[in-house]
Amino acid sequence: MQKGMHTDTERCVRAVRSKDARFDGWFFTAVLTTRIYCRPSCPVVPPKPENMTFYPSAAACQQAGFRACKRCRPDTSPGSPEWNQRADLVARAMRLIADGVVDREGVPGLAARLGYSTRQIERQLLAELGAGPLALARAQRAQTARLLIETTPLPMAEIAFAAGFSSIRTFNDTVREVFALSPSELRARNPRKAAGQTPGALTLRLPFRAPLNPDNLFGHLAATAVPGVEEWRGGAYRRTLRLPYGHGIVTLTPNPDHIGCRLTLSDLRDLTVAISRCRRMLDLDADPVAIDDQLRTDPVLAPLVDKAPGRRVPRTVDEAEFAVRAVLGQQVSTAAARTHAARLVTAHGDPVDDPDGGLTHLFPAPEALADLDPESLAMPRTRRSTFTTLVAQLADGSLNLGVEGDWAQTRARLLALPGFGPWTVDVIAMRALGDPDAFLPTDLGIRKAAQELGLPSTPAALTARAAVWRPWRAYAVQYLWATDSHPINFLPV
Repeated sequence: MQKGMHTDTERCVRAVRSKDARFDGWFFTAVLTTRIYCRPSCPVVPPKPENMTFYPSAAACQQAGFRACKRCRPDTSPGSPEWNQRADLVARAMRLIADGVVDREGVPGLAARLGYSTRQIERQLLAELGAGPLALARAQRAQTARLLIETTPLPMAEIAFAAGFSSIRTFNDTVREVFALSPSELRARNPRKAAGQTPGALTLRLPFRAPLNPDNLFGHLAATAVPGVEEWRGGAYRRTLRLPYGHGIVTLTPNPDHIGCRLTLSDLRDLTVAISRCRRMLDLDADPVAIDDQLRTDPVLAPLVDKAPGRRVPRTVDEAEFAVRAVLGQQVSTAAARTHAARLVTAHGDPVDDPDGGLTHLFPAPEALADLDPESLAMPRTRRSTFTTLVAQLADGSLNLGVEGDWAQTRARLLALPGFGPWTVDVIAMRALGDPDAFLPTDLGIRKAAQELGLPSTPAALTARAAVWRPWRAYAVQYLWATDSHPINFLPV
């Protein structure tokens, strides 16, 4: 796939005629006769090609006066893979918008985080997505409102507030304009109202592009789970979430055609952010067909991909937390790393109540860890120095691992820290920053797999050999790791 797919009319028409779900989220089809926009896989009879026009975002469709199809619900498509595989300004802006920054800080806040003027950002977003940051955030608010209307018994006034609208009138007007139904009509259409549901609890489905192999994805999260913060219970991965307005607990269950998601939030304004971070952690907006097709061009990787296609990169809901855990895991076993992290959680994490399971704390914020006594850390002195330097820079803001960061600049900042070698930087780049091309040539598991497969096993030679896997080397890592019998590669029973 490439940027600007919506401009390739012939290709888009073919995707719509074949109802190809792989293209959902890549572009949207607007029908000139009905003034409705759809996802490519919409089940209705496709319109004539001359009546179709294509847009790169739902926001662009809405801005052009089209309303969302009530049948295919295009607003619930998986997100575009572009925003997770690219590191340019538009991709970084889109990651921040998904994380709710425009709603919390406005367009000036978005611009300040990215280091550009509001005019530059608006111009670039408009050029590529057909909509500026306010329109993109508005489309996201409409989607959040619809979710709350259909899955909770909350009063409309509370939904408007939780979805980020400034007034009930704006909420009513937006819902009617986007969905061609009033909020009460939307609720009446859905028979699955959550009457009697626990306040603040939501049950929803997280869509993805097939195929998705859950083994390494959930296996990794479960095998490395920090007691009190994460657990595997009843066939689901559960964890606590630190969010802008409060905290939450999420339960994520793998299913053949979606990820089941149950969220309990202390403040419903965090819904959009919580969903965005969970999708990012599970890498649900990836395009597995494009990734696997590229990796299959290597005859060594092809059998691994064919055996279990659709592997995702397990990521994180909190970049700073992951960096801290990466340092705790340097040169120790998975079990030892969990023990170190659990001690920090018990001593410095904020307690939470979990009536449905065994979660007890939020992972400590960098500010809390910056105040601890280094002598209390049961680790070598050099690693204590690495740890304290990292948390001090995370706490004072001199090191930012957020979704808006420039991957190359962040890598350079990390490499400059004491005790940060290539393995630590690359694992943070892969799982926290989200770089799809991050590679771990010094990892023992990767070197072992390479040796068994007849690939070069020295880091320099393996890096040179891995050039054919670009820009998806982080996914190649998942396939190489999966050749081992380590628990990270298997769904817990």
